[in-house]
Amino acid sequence: MNRDSQHVLLLNVGHFLDHLTTLIFATVAAVALVKEWGMSYGQIAAYATPGFVAFAVFSWPAGWIADRWSREGMMAVYFAGLGLSCIVTALAQSPVQIAAGLFLLGIFAAIYHPVGLALLVQGRGPKTGMTIAVNGVFGNIGVGSAALVAGYFIDHGGWRYAFVVPGVITVFIGLYYAWFMRAEIAERNAHAVRKDAAAASAGGAQIDRALLMRLSAIIFFTAAVSSFIFQATTFSLPKVLDERLQSILGSATQLGWIAFLVFSVSSLAQLVTGASLDRFGPRNVFVVAALVQTVFFGLMPGLFGWPALIVAFAFMLGAFGQVPITDYLIGRMAKSELRAQVYGARYVLSFAVMSASIPIIAWVYLNWGFDRLFVILSACAAAILLSVTLLPRKMPDEANAPVAQPARA
Repeated sequence: MNRDSQHVLLLNVGHFLDHLTTLIFATVAAVALVKEWGMSYGQIAAYATPGFVAFAVFSWPAGWIADRWSREGMMAVYFAGLGLSCIVTALAQSPVQIAAGLFLLGIFAAIYHPVGLALLVQGRGPKTGMTIAVNGVFGNIGVGSAALVAGYFIDHGGWRYAFVVPGVITVFIGLYYAWFMRAEIAERNAHAVRKDAAAASAGGAQIDRALLMRLSAIIFFTAAVSSFIFQATTFSLPKVLDERLQSILGSATQLGWIAFLVFSVSSLAQLVTGASLDRFGPRNVFVVAALVQTVFFGLMPGLFGWPALIVAFAFMLGAFGQVPITDYLIGRMAKSELRAQVYGARYVLSFAVMSASIPIIAWVYLNWGFDRLFVILSACAAAILLSVTLLPRKMPDEANAPVAQPARA
């Protein structure tokens, strides 16, 4: 394995750890803390909000610093800070303290998406669908592993170990990453920018302003709505499965395994998405993903047992399958020297929606239960379906044409 492949592997592992660590609390809250702290799930879930607020707010600053200092340097900071904040969170003795720990975790977790994705696509030209998709699979396996890891440690030692063990591992990976990239930081950034600039100068005509504005509006609208769907499904699914699969489940570990299988198998849809993006274009792929979600979210209310599990698999295939599409569009269109900032702007919006979605999920659950939530998610998926029909059937050939920069607005 050459150094570039090793770097990509480390970036993929970073994506895995990002989603693993930020979603451990979802299972810990649903299974352990409701008993240990004598609070309802809706009350405890609200304390995750500060972490997701930090996840949103600090995404654009992370991209800004990375573009002006070092993307590789920011990744080293990401690994070390994420691991240490997990350990701090494990020390919490009250809901307020765990909210503070999750806020610190969110600050460092915010670094990954703008910086890691910019590193993945820099210098690779427009054919990045599979690269982004494989990275997305690692992230989604992290989503599923969060429930698995948390469930295992709840049954074997306590929920605090679910934060401590990944935290220690992440710190050691950060030390290795800093050593591995120590001699390449300046050279890699300069080379990648030159390579992207050469690709841009050899490209076709620039995108006209009207098309650019339409694409930007679609990208950021779908990013916002799909973020609500992604957060609602990934955060609440352990509790949904806990309620709907009582005839199947026997322990927290079994719940963790079933959630892991749902997330992991569904994440494979991203590989299909990645291969399809470069072949069929983002419009066609996006339509299929949105349609699948619209239909199966609508079927979920009232289902229990095996039918609920089958439908959950189906809508998670659509939810995870659409994840790489907006990142693909940004990576294809954004200028190399601004790419981390554009990704940062996308994730500020996405994570702002995700942080706001936590109290919404808790409120809907407390008042109506999960059936109403799935009706809302079906309507959101339908809105995405309508918006992506406005994408051009054939994307512009220019891989490095400028994209709108709402972060500067």
